[in-house]
Amino acid sequence: MYLVELRFECFADTTLSQVEYAINQLVEAWRANGQILGKEFPVMQHDAEFRLRALCPEEESLHPRFHSAWVQRRLDLLAEAKLTRPRLKVLGRDINSEASSPVLPSNWQLLYTTYVHTCSPLRDGETMMPVPLYRLPATFNGDHKALIKWQSEWQACDELQMAGSGAVEFAALDEITRIDSALFRRGWDLRGRIEHLTQVPTYYYLYRVGGGSLAEEKARPCPRCGNSEWYLGESIHDLFHFVCHDCRLVSNLSWDLI
Repeated sequence: MYLVELRFECFADTTLSQVEYAINQLVEAWRANGQILGKEFPVMQHDAEFRLRALCPEEESLHPRFHSAWVQRRLDLLAEAKLTRPRLKVLGRDINSEASSPVLPSNWQLLYTTYVHTCSPLRDGETMMPVPLYRLPATFNGDHKALIKWQSEWQACDELQMAGSGAVEFAALDEITRIDSALFRRGWDLRGRIEHLTQVPTYYYLYRVGGGSLAEEKARPCPRCGNSEWYLGESIHDLFHFVCHDCRLVSNLSWDLI
């Protein structure tokens, strides 16, 4: 990922509330399209100039050819807040983050995220590199807001269960481990939508903890279709020990038993 700086200048008298609203709406549109990553975007004021720093999947993530209709509309509305269009400066590569996939997946891809990941939740199945969402057809309503929202909710559940927060922990675990949870159903629908749009087999990662023994765990069937032969023996990327091609599911051996 790359750290960029965006500078907005006032060209006439305005108010701080107008500036704040205009910039934040543009940032939200960029985020919904996958062009910037993360959840917090500090904006610094210096006289009549406002500076924003953000992480992008690639150096060219904010190129106009990737803009959604919502992004374009918010850029056009900057003038109403008496702001110029932003000047972009790429500050450099973030060495603590993952590099994005240089090509779109062609063999298989999957929805995979954790609470420590800031990158795209869509991964190339061959390399596990994140796939910039703005390079894909829009999933719903012109951008990828629904997918970003699903990712945020999955990460929130993951963080709660990792923190061991009592009753909340078990409710969060149900959302990321059960195929009848609301979070799974939304992610499953998005997975299918991405597969339809890209014509690339797209899988969903189903998190797994618990279990009685390693032998029982290896013998557990696919929770969606009952396939008892989805255990691989050798893992993929040291993460996925189970694959059901019919259900488009991947899963891990219970982390409690490894």
